[in-house]
Amino acid sequence: LLEIASHGYLVIANGRILSGPGAPPAQPRPAAPPPENQPLVARTVAADLTQALDWALAENRRSGSAYFGRIDPAQVAVSGWSCGGLQALTVAKDPRVRAAVLQNTGVFIELPKQIFPGMELRKDALLSLHTPVLYILGGPTDIAYANGMDDFAHIKHVPAAVANLPVGHGGTYQEPNGGAAASVAVSWLDWQLRGDANAARRFVGADCGLCRDAKWTLQRNDKLEALAR
Repeated sequence: LLEIASHGYLVIANGRILSGPGAPPAQPRPAAPPPENQPLVARTVAADLTQALDWALAENRRSGSAYFGRIDPAQVAVSGWSCGGLQALTVAKDPRVRAAVLQNTGVFIELPKQIFPGMELRKDALLSLHTPVLYILGGPTDIAYANGMDDFAHIKHVPAAVANLPVGHGGTYQEPNGGAAASVAVSWLDWQLRGDANAARRFVGADCGLCRDAKWTLQRNDKLEALAR
C-alpha cells in the first residue's frame, strides 16, 4: 500500500492499526481453527471500503481539509487481498469506482463449511463489475488460484486480465516495496486511471511486458485487447 501511495494515490486501508507505531500488542494466533459450530468474526466488512470512499471524496470538497481539491473523483479504484479481495469485489459495483485489482482471491467455487460473514458471494457477483479488473494470483500453490482462475473464465462483459506469479498465496507483498506484484498493481492503476500508455504495454499487445517476463503468466480476455486499441 505504501508503494501505491508513493505514486501519488491516496490509499485507505480499512480496519484498525495492528502494526507499527501506536499499535496494540500483537495477539497470538490460535493454534487451531475454531470449532465448526463457532461462528467466524471478520475484523472488517465490505461497507468499510464504501465509507472510506465517502470520507475521501467529502474531504476533497471540504475547505480546510488537507485533501481539499487534491483528489480526482474520476480516479477511484478498489483492491483487496485474499478475503479482502471479496470485499473489494462486493463494492466494485459502486459507480464511482473506475478500476479493480483483486489479489490472491476469487469467489468460492464451493462455499467452505466455515466462512466469514460477507464472503458468501456467488459467481453471479462478477456480473456487477462495470470496470476493467485485474487478478494477481500466486500460481497453482495459491489457495485462491482455482477460485481466481474460475472468476476470470466467467468474466466476459468487462475487460479482464489475470497475472500469475508462482509464489503462493502471500504474493510478494512482504518484499521491499511490495515486490513484483505491487509493481504490476501500480501499472494497472496507472493505465486504467491515468491513461498511461507505457503502463498499458505491460498488459496488452503480442509483445507485452508481462508476456515477455518468464516469471509471469498473463491471460487476457478479448475486451482488454480492444480497450487498448
